[in-house]
Amino acid sequence: MSDFDNLPDKKYTPTNMLSKQGVTAVGGIVGGVGLMILSALPSIFGIVAGGVVGIVGIGALLSKDPADRKPGIIITAAGALSILAKVGVVRPFAGTLLSIGAIGLLALGIWNGIKFLKGLKNRS
Repeated sequence: MSDFDNLPDKKYTPTNMLSKQGVTAVGGIVGGVGLMILSALPSIFGIVAGGVVGIVGIGALLSKDPADRKPGIIITAAGALSILAKVGVVRPFAGTLLSIGAIGLLALGIWNGIKFLKGLKNRS
């Protein structure tokens, strides 16, 4: 007899799924807030911060772990967009993409946070 036989009829969320949802929730919310801060910075600070974010993203891209590459692409793109949103001809377009990315990350984080909390509730 396994431990799953004694569970009530509620939908049981596995621990690995809960941890993935929790990490995605925190990452999405922090990333969305970070993009909002990057877009709100004045020109020179936005360019410098975008450059730092881009360098961190490139560092993740160069990692040997394949799990670091997808976040590395996202972080590098966020850095490039934050620089382009402060200078150049594509300023309005890059600013719009940066705002859409921030809203999307916040929505993803909040959605996964709700799923995480529901999964925790079902476990208790």
